Amino acid sequence: MEVMKELLLVSGRIITIFPLLLAIALFMGKRSVGELPVFDFLVVIALGAVVGADIADPKIEHIHTAVAIILIGLLQRVVSVWAIKSRTFGKWITFEPTVVVSDGTLLVKNMRKVRYSTDNILQMLREKDIFHLNDVELAILEANGKLSVYKKPLKATVTLADMGLPEPPKGIAYPLILEGAVSEKVLSYLHKDEAWLEDQLQAKGIQKEDIFYASIDDNLELHISQTSSGPIPPIEH
Repeated sequence: MEVMKELLLVSGRIITIFPLLLAIALFMGKRSVGELPVFDFLVVIALGAVVGADIADPKIEHIHTAVAIILIGLLQRVVSVWAIKSRTFGKWITFEPTVVVSDGTLLVKNMRKVRYSTDNILQMLREKDIFHLNDVELAILEANGKLSVYKKPLKATVTLADMGLPEPPKGIAYPLILEGAVSEKVLSYLHKDEAWLEDQLQAKGIQKEDIFYASIDDNLELHISQTSSGPIPPIEH
């Protein structure tokens, strides 16, 4: 009988607490739900912990949970307004936007600073239908973890696009070298070997160990990002 009474109490708490939680979420605004900056992420965790404890433990005073939810919601609202009014304060409570690709080259130091791997950045580019790193003029990792990309504009010289003619497909750029490690599968797929790759790199005076990332497409064009230097032009064939 006691167990049934506690179960009914838990059910009643769920029914009463969720409308309050919904009201607080709407009060905090779209920013806290859609973008989820660092501080708002902590707010969500705190709300989850408070509500979870209230539902799981009937001994906790229900009114205390309601007050805690309201106070957390008010704190988030005050902090978000303050962050909008004071840019300095806003920087303290969230991440700064970070440039991770510049002129088709991965910025290794910036990537390591935000703890994003090459695979992470390439995946985010593919999600934006970008399969060639060289097509990217600028890529910025925003404070909310999303990637903003500015593609390279058309060159000033006359192109097929300028004449209204279809451009030949580039194909997909395959990751060939990741932090100095060569993908044997990619070389095999393109019917090439490491000796061929060494010849291409020697022609440009590049050491394989100095390459952070290199891709290759079906036309056997290499695009290289070195660990601590600027972009390398495509290797001629």
